[in-house]
Amino acid sequence: MRKRRYAPVVELEVRHLRALCAIADAGSVRKAARQLGMTQPSLTAQLRRIENALGGQLFFRERTGSRPTPLGHSVLSRARPIVADMRALVDEIASASLRAGGSRLRIGSTSSRAVAGWLRRLRARLPDTETTIRIDVSANALLQMVAMGQLDVAFVHEVEGAPLRRPDGLVERELLAREPQFVALPVNHPAARRPVVELADLADDQWMVDPSVDGEWTGLRRVFAAAGLDPRVVHGDYLTAADLVAAGEVVTPCQPTSRPRYGMAVRPLRGDPLAVRLFMAHRPGAAPAAPADALFADLTASYMEVAWESTAYREWLVRNDGPLPIRM
Repeated sequence: MRKRRYAPVVELEVRHLRALCAIADAGSVRKAARQLGMTQPSLTAQLRRIENALGGQLFFRERTGSRPTPLGHSVLSRARPIVADMRALVDEIASASLRAGGSRLRIGSTSSRAVAGWLRRLRARLPDTETTIRIDVSANALLQMVAMGQLDVAFVHEVEGAPLRRPDGLVERELLAREPQFVALPVNHPAARRPVVELADLADDQWMVDPSVDGEWTGLRRVFAAAGLDPRVVHGDYLTAADLVAAGEVVTPCQPTSRPRYGMAVRPLRGDPLAVRLFMAHRPGAAPAAPADALFADLTASYMEVAWESTAYREWLVRNDGPLPIRM
């Protein structure tokens, strides 16, 4: 007689509940995995073990992402208070340690060349403060971390036409109302010979976009639709995209402050159809280590530094008379 084999029972821990909350908040296993610092297969396997332990499916897997099942909603309603209480306990212990041993400043940011200068200025301003940085592709996740007290401030971008999910109670300080997004293309591309590129000249190229960056794919689709274009699009991270651009395989949106590598050209698009809003967010009362005005002043100085160092952006700023004051 064959013996029946039973799957091992998983004892639920706070990390499992945190993973479920992350999937629900991010809307997909892939985004949640990046926020949690895990690989997607690892989180998928963990979710499967949790569902086996609870005896039912917690999320519907759809093309657009993951959404909770009725059982999932029930589990999440219990999990969220537990995760919040544990986070509050950790923050309380950390605060007590800081009161005993010194101050700390926790900043977050989406990818930006201004971050290095911001850190440098903050550490010069606050030499006795431990300053830490978290970089995340998800502006929504960073804003949530500020709201939950896991970060003191966050510098994020919001893609035009793709509003972020703003937690209640945050204060926003706008760095730029509209930063144009440029395009990175192979240096030997015919369009790279011109100082400004027509979007139509890239209609036959293969584009690469990172869909895990909040709003990026939505914003690019909006721009394509407005121009009546339907180019080939592949998904990937922007580090890989830069390598493929230099190899002549793809073109990709990029920040105007981007530093082109060998084999790559960075050019503005005619009419600046793709843009983002840049802002710093914090809770009322700002960070404990420094006033919000000081943090924002250092961020602004750092952004201006990299903006005017970028040849393509500098030429665009001069040609368009702004929006940044000219460095003296």
